[in-house]
Amino acid sequence: MMHFTGEEENLICMYHNADRRRTIGKITAAMPGMDGDMWTLAQQTLSKLKRMTDSDYDSQKFYFTDENE
Repeated sequence: MMHFTGEEENLICMYHNADRRRTIGKITAAMPGMDGDMWTLAQQTLSKLKRMTDSDYDSQKFYFTDENE
């Protein structure tokens, strides 16, 4: 199973869709409006999502996390 950081999980939750390919598409579509750090986070998250299989994505649970806790 792919390991995502708290920041990556939060990004996925923001753009989560019915399947892996649609989630990738939504993040990709939002990237032109992102600044440097957010854009870099989106790139590394997309890289991981693209390496996953659809079944791995479907079986993984994504949760918003508060990294200040």
